[in-house]
Formats: sequence, C-alpha cells, structure tokens
Amino acid sequence: MLETDNILGCEPAKKLMADIHDAGDAVSWMSNICGPHDLTVHDANKMHFRHVGNILNSTTTAIGYIEYGTDVTVKVEDLSNSYSISLPISGYQELSCDGGNVQSNITSGVIISPAAPYELHISGNCRKTLVRISRQAMELGLEGLIGKPATKPLIFDAKMDAKVGSSSAWWRTVRFIEKELSCPDSLYNSPAFIRDMEQALIKGVLTSQPHNYSDEIKNAIKNNLPAYLIKTIDYLKEHAKDEIHMDDIEWISGVSRNKLYADFKRYIGVPPTAYLKRIRMEGVRTDIIRALGEESISTLALNWGFNHLGRFSTEYKKFFGETPSETLAKARLSL
Repeated sequence: MLETDNILGCEPAKKLMADIHDAGDAVSWMSNICGPHDLTVHDANKMHFRHVGNILNSTTTAIGYIEYGTDVTVKVEDLSNSYSISLPISGYQELSCDGGNVQSNITSGVIISPAAPYELHISGNCRKTLVRISRQAMELGLEGLIGKPATKPLIFDAKMDAKVGSSSAWWRTVRFIEKELSCPDSLYNSPAFIRDMEQALIKGVLTSQPHNYSDEIKNAIKNNLPAYLIKTIDYLKEHAKDEIHMDDIEWISGVSRNKLYADFKRYIGVPPTAYLKRIRMEGVRTDIIRALGEESISTLALNWGFNHLGRFSTEYKKFFGETPSETLAKARLSL
C-alpha cells in the first residue's frame, strides 16, 4: 500500500505511509523521497518495506521511520538533490564511501551528501529515523550563515554522533518534532511555526556536524558576535565546573547586566545563566557516557555544580528526554 494525504498549500505537513513487499516499488518510493539509487535485497521473501513520516512543505524536508525487513544494500552514485540523514532505533547499518566504512547504530547516525557515491548496508532488523533535507534548502541555509554564495558542493563528515555534543542535541530535536507532528492540537500544525522549525533543523546540522564549510561558519558567527560576548562565552566554557555567580559573569563581560541579558538573548537565544546550565548539562551527559558507571551519577553531577540532585535529575530529563540512569543504560548497551 502506498499512501499520501491530499493537502492544501496552507497545510504544514503531508503524511507519508508506505507498506511494500516489492523491491522495485520500494526503490520507486524512496527515489521520490531522497533521490535515485539501486537496491539489492538479501531475501526477497522477507522483504517488507515500511515508511511512516511527514513532509514539511515549506522546504520539502521529510522526517520519518523506515525499515526493510531483510538485509539490503542501497547503492547511490549521486543523490543529486538531497541530503539523507539517518539514525537506527534498532539494528545497525554500515556506510561505505571514499572516506572508508562508517558503522551506524543507536549511538551514531550517518549523512549521505550529494555529489559523492556511497553504499549503505542495512541489517534486516534495522528500524531507523530518516531525515531528508533538500540540497537547495541546505545550501540556502549555508549561504545565510557564511554571508556569501557557496562555491563548491557542501559535503558533511559521514558519521554523526548521537550520544554526546551538539549533534546529539540535533537528534533529540528531530525526535521532538516527530512527536509533536503526531498531535492534532500542536503548534506544529501552524505553517509559519513549522517553517521556523525546519530552518532550525537546517542551521542545527550545519553548525553541529563537521563539513567542508565548518571553519567558514565558525569564523562568520564569531565575527558577528561582539568581542565582549566572545570573551564571556569563553569564560563560561572554561569555568563551567566552578561556582559562578551572575556578578562574576557581569564583571567578566564589562557591560551592564541588562545589556548582557539582552545581547545573550539576541545572539545566543538564551540568557547567560541558561547558557551556562546548557554547558553543564552537556558536560554531565558526556561524563556519564564516558564513565560507564565507574563513577556515580551523583558524583558527576556534583562535579558540574549540580548540588540539588533531585532537581538535577528532573532538569536533566527536560533537557534530554531521558533520565541520567537511562543515558547510562543506553551507553552500556552500545558497547
């Protein structure tokens, strides 16, 4: 069964649903989503392709889940017009490209960029989140960040961490959007709102995942920040484990508290205290995953300045959608 909902131009998303047992039909379906490719099926009798998701109309970004039901190999000469970003929820996949082989499981996704050949080997038990972003939308986002036209194809590093760092925050954002799209009373049913979320996804992957324009983006962003703000941010990152008060931040910045708050919200999107909490939360999460239980979660939280452990656990779940114990359990499972 192939099915898409009829939509009007004012609607924010088009529902996607495919339930297919024929390899040719699966190739046809996914070619319309991501671009031309070849599919080799290990066991045709077990072939059961499923794709459930949404196309966000303002830039044709697609978000959803896919699975094949049997081992398959997807061969791509050039996706041409899209970036395909995927992360297994179960099972695994392996990407073969010019840079070598990239293993992908629940802790690590892959990005297939246009303008380069790839082979993607997907296990039969693999169910994965798939995000498709058009080449045009990605390049427009890139040019907006660097402030000039892109002169060469944008190529991402193929491996995308889903455990720690800003790229893991990107995957959490994708999961949140998926969840909200399933709620009929969600803000995400507003076309204007979902358009902004699409742009956030594009800018998020451009700033969190390494690629051949990463240095240009970093330089452009840094050049647009006031010098005092750069100094303040560097201080917060360097001293995040120390006891820091608002008076300290204000003194380091050299500007009034009102200006400091206003400029942080303007350039960073959150006040300085919220930015510091974000640094500390990411730090704790990284340490939990690296320690693998050799140090207690409470000790790691205290190291990062979280003295109220009950409150810490609640806030941690708000940040990451899981408790610290669940993060540790997932890290152990990925070994």
